[in-house]
Amino acid sequence: MYFTDRGIEELTQRRGDEEVTLAWLGERLQEFVDLHPELEAPVERLATWLARADDDSD
Repeated sequence: MYFTDRGIEELTQRRGDEEVTLAWLGERLQEFVDLHPELEAPVERLATWLARADDDSD
């Protein structure tokens, strides 16, 4: 188990029944980067990966 798995599991347990918009997610990611600018690169990679998840060309 990776360390991040615990955070993902907590997210699922605490908010698993909620519905959110991508706009809400984008706002939370931006807020996170504002608070933790040293983590901008991995957040950017995650956001790009999510944005392109359905692209067949990748």
